[in-house]
Amino acid sequence: MTGLSEPLSAPLEVGFDYTRSLGPVHRRFATELRGRRIVGVRGSDGRVHVPPVEYDPDTAAALDEFVPVGTRGTVLSWSWMPRPLEGQPLAHPFAWALVLLDGADTPMLHALDAGSPDAVRTGMRVQVRWAAELGNGIRDIACFEPVGQSPAPPLEDPEPVSMITAPVHLHYQHSASPEESRYLRGLTEGRLLGQRCPQCRKVYIPPRGACPTDGVPTEEEVELPDTGIVTTFCIVNVPFLGQRIPPPYVSAYVLLDGADIAFLHLVLGCDAADVRMGMRVRAEWKPREEWGYTLQNIDHFRPTGEPDAPFETYAQHL
Repeated sequence: MTGLSEPLSAPLEVGFDYTRSLGPVHRRFATELRGRRIVGVRGSDGRVHVPPVEYDPDTAAALDEFVPVGTRGTVLSWSWMPRPLEGQPLAHPFAWALVLLDGADTPMLHALDAGSPDAVRTGMRVQVRWAAELGNGIRDIACFEPVGQSPAPPLEDPEPVSMITAPVHLHYQHSASPEESRYLRGLTEGRLLGQRCPQCRKVYIPPRGACPTDGVPTEEEVELPDTGIVTTFCIVNVPFLGQRIPPPYVSAYVLLDGADIAFLHLVLGCDAADVRMGMRVRAEWKPREEWGYTLQNIDHFRPTGEPDAPFETYAQHL
């Protein structure tokens, strides 16, 4: 297929910084790493687990007996990484290795910077290479390296680590289905295109290749207006990274007139406290020169001022 009949494809990036609080076991482990020390935790059978686990793998009892272990250890097994991926510990070729630290009974998986696969072997002795910036949990260990010069000395009384932030990013190529492609091309023309099930007659937007109710192809295309009603909504009061609108504002499910499924969008143009279920809204489109293959061509929805829709007209769409 060529031209307009060809399905659309584009790179898609999903990413956020995941921030989590640490419980007593992981907090102790992260704090010791910040001081360039490593601790494990002793289980009911006497084994020392590194990294420490919160609960005994045999009895499920909470564990709290911390045991200092060495910063040197032995490679139990390894696998060479010739082309590192984004976000991995090292940007040049390295080995993933299971390292049994001195004094530990369970191995730790981490990167081993050895130069070449010929320099790596099972049973080799390695040591921690500490990161220049500490306080980031397991990333305080930049990698392991063959035993050589003395590593950086421990730090006294490191500041406790109670929170860590882990960046999460995913990059992939998304190819839209033929139905999605027609819908996205319609958006570049200011049109909202859905598809109707031939059996239950439900209209889906964005369109789906098959009706989830009946399992039959949805082949009939339906152009919908840019007016609808608010079914459910929430008022966003909490700021977050990347937020383009200062709170408070409303994120709502909008059911377009003639559709049988609502989609999530912004409702602006009024006080957040005035938004309600059943409110009639209309799309506010961005300037035409800013349109692309995206629902973001609609900047937001705003109230029309018409009477609210009766609850029974959208009760089945919540």
